Amino acid sequence: RVDGDVGVVGITDYAQEQLGDVVFVDLPAIGKAVTQGAETAVVESVKAASEIYAPVAGSVVEVNDKLSDNPGMVNEDAMGNGWFIKLKIADKSQLDALMTEDQYKDYLKSIG
Repeated sequence: RVDGDVGVVGITDYAQEQLGDVVFVDLPAIGKAVTQGAETAVVESVKAASEIYAPVAGSVVEVNDKLSDNPGMVNEDAMGNGWFIKLKIADKSQLDALMTEDQYKDYLKSIG
């Protein structure tokens, strides 16, 4: 999601289903600068550990500290309360290269 010049980064409901029960989320420090496509966080589940990559460049302005005590929030509400970080977007033109929600749904149908 994007709210002004801040992007909310997490995983999709489909991704959390593929991971299974999330048991740990490693989040970056507030203030960390990230580049588009760089590893930003790690999510671990009973099945695997997966890297989370920054969809755009920016700096971390907030992390979801609630995930430390309750990583299962990712499974319960991946697209809502289970978000990972908020980034102050450095270059909003990078958003143009990302899929829309409808494009993502079509992509899922093509692999499903």
